[in-house]
Amino acid sequence: MELITNLLAGLWDASGFALLTWQNGVMIGVAFVFLFLAIAKKFEPLLLVPIAFGILLANLPGSGIMDDLTLSQAFGGDGSMATAGSHWYDSGVLRILYAGVKSSIFPCLIFLGVGAMTDFGPLLSNPVSLLLGAAAQLGIYVAFIIAIVLGFTPQEAAAISIIGGADGPTAIWLTGKLASHLLAPIALAAYSYMALIPLIQPPIMKLLTTKKEREVKMTQLRNVSKTEKIVFPVVVLVLIALILPSVTPLLGMLMLGNLFRECGVVDRLSDTAQNAMNNIVVILLGVTVGATANGENFLKPQTLGIVALGLTAFIFSTVGGVLLGKVLYIVTKGKINPLIGAAGVSAVPMAARVAQNEGRKYNPTNFLLMHAMGPNVAGVIGSAVAAGFLLLMFQN
Repeated sequence: MELITNLLAGLWDASGFALLTWQNGVMIGVAFVFLFLAIAKKFEPLLLVPIAFGILLANLPGSGIMDDLTLSQAFGGDGSMATAGSHWYDSGVLRILYAGVKSSIFPCLIFLGVGAMTDFGPLLSNPVSLLLGAAAQLGIYVAFIIAIVLGFTPQEAAAISIIGGADGPTAIWLTGKLASHLLAPIALAAYSYMALIPLIQPPIMKLLTTKKEREVKMTQLRNVSKTEKIVFPVVVLVLIALILPSVTPLLGMLMLGNLFRECGVVDRLSDTAQNAMNNIVVILLGVTVGATANGENFLKPQTLGIVALGLTAFIFSTVGGVLLGKVLYIVTKGKINPLIGAAGVSAVPMAARVAQNEGRKYNPTNFLLMHAMGPNVAGVIGSAVAAGFLLLMFQN
């Protein structure tokens, strides 16, 4: 009987139930909420499902799925081996995959896929979209100022503020350069807010616009020639890379993917970048980013403050785009629907779809998607440029 009791006690002690903390419980609850929003409400499920499942995996105690067995941890304080035969590949499987996030490999590959899926035609046919994309970076600078006031270093403030661009790959890339110790909360906040765009943006858009403005029906865009579409990514890359060389890895992959799409001679490469490669990287990136949200490390005042600052940045970016949209509505005497300004954040094509859906609520005959795609793709370039500027200013 004693043997059975000891066996059961040992089984309990080794189980996840015995190791479960209230912090793990809270984060498991967050994972369930995210899964509900992704599956039941269809809030960007391609992002939210892997992120939510990564959060769930990281908060099931005892699995070791995110254990970090680096070389320094393999040795004891006196220089002796703490664990005989320990190697980096003995770390948790998601910790190993997380190297793709920390090294910026995943963000660059995501940009390659995004470029292959992006049509710059709406931007070329309506260059004013560049202004809306720029205005929608307002949250980056507002969040930077607030973070400085709250006591963050300039490098930390720059990394936190880039969440306002609603661009997960850029946020990961810049944070890895300036404040790698904040990579986990910033990456999770950036991707979570991107996925929750359909929940966050509509109330702001409705608050800042009138019913008349939301009903504006925009005229059809002009056709853009194939030559324009081929020349554009090459020219933009050369100009911006010469001004801000540090942003070349991200912008270079974006424009390479777009050239695959538009040149017409590498259809297989374009298809691979848009589909198979992009889907694989999204799975790995989403799960590993979610897995950084371990309750004991995540539920801390500083981390929660970063998440709050990220939301502030995101809100002000939406505000900036919509307000400039209202200005252009006045300047053009009612030819531009201010709702497309909200698409200036660089979450492609999620933000453009939100503008489309909101416009159709007030005018069922309205079709804003292609008009919103102009500011949307301009926002991708704008957030990358903002990140390059911040890196130039604050890199040690």
